[in-house]
Amino acid sequence: MTVTVPTIEPGDAPAAGAPVPGVLPDAPWRTTWRRLWGDRGSRIALIAVALLILVALTAPLLSRLGGWSPTAFDADAIDPYLGGLPRGPLGGIGAEHWLGVEPVTGRDLFARVVHGAQVSLLIAFAATAIVVAAGTAAGVAAGYFGGRVDAVLSRLMDLTMSFPSLIFMIAMMSVAQDVNRVVLMTVVIGVFGWPGIARVVRAEALSLRHREYVEAARACGCGPWRILTRQVLPNIAGPIIAYTTLLIPGMISTEAALSFLGVGVRPPSSSWGQMIAEAVAYYETDPMYFVVPSVFLFVAVLAFTVLGDALRDILDPQGGRP
Repeated sequence: MTVTVPTIEPGDAPAAGAPVPGVLPDAPWRTTWRRLWGDRGSRIALIAVALLILVALTAPLLSRLGGWSPTAFDADAIDPYLGGLPRGPLGGIGAEHWLGVEPVTGRDLFARVVHGAQVSLLIAFAATAIVVAAGTAAGVAAGYFGGRVDAVLSRLMDLTMSFPSLIFMIAMMSVAQDVNRVVLMTVVIGVFGWPGIARVVRAEALSLRHREYVEAARACGCGPWRILTRQVLPNIAGPIIAYTTLLIPGMISTEAALSFLGVGVRPPSSSWGQMIAEAVAYYETDPMYFVVPSVFLFVAVLAFTVLGDALRDILDPQGGRP
């Protein structure tokens, strides 16, 4: 049996993006990964995000490697004659305490920072999951069904967005006392965060509801659930993924702000915002106590923002552009 392989003449080069005869196209996730890894800034952000997630997942192991738990006091690491300031340079950094210690208490900063990463990223990821699930469901329903469903859900989005969310978060977190603070913060942040992604998904669903393949599926007798899960959602997955990645740095900042204001995570649990709030009183006498959690918070927000921007450019190149 003779197999004929098509040839391409010099003047017959395929257009950019066109399939090449005899060559299978890459899977979408491979193309996305290649473009993401090919950009230097995106590659650095991706590595930073992976390291932060690894630190959060292995926080108990890392603190044991450092030799201190986040709640253990070390009276020998502070000088009682200097108001409890750390002994040694740079806030007590040394072989015993890798990132120094807290003033007055002598608690190990490395152990508290890695456990703070666990709390901050857990709240950010969980709140983002709630926001994306609720916002996607509401946006798809409003955009696909239209009419009264769209009117009710759109007014609900407007009502939720009209609330001064930070003030309501502070009030709700202050009133609720004997509850799990991590769970409460996750729910409160999620309740006020869903309308943004709901509007994005609604606009995408409106543009897809009358497309040919959706009309064909409807003509074949497919129900709304099948059309939504098989035709609509797969075609708006790119913008949803891009928006989700951009939500995470905002969630990290919100958790840090609430903890900084004293209504978030409470001791003995640690978070970056809480540590920064406690360090404000020592930024002149022990600047490292302020710098360490601030650097971790800055790197986390910056890395997720850069990664989200890169994913948006790849998965939703026309999003937000005229």
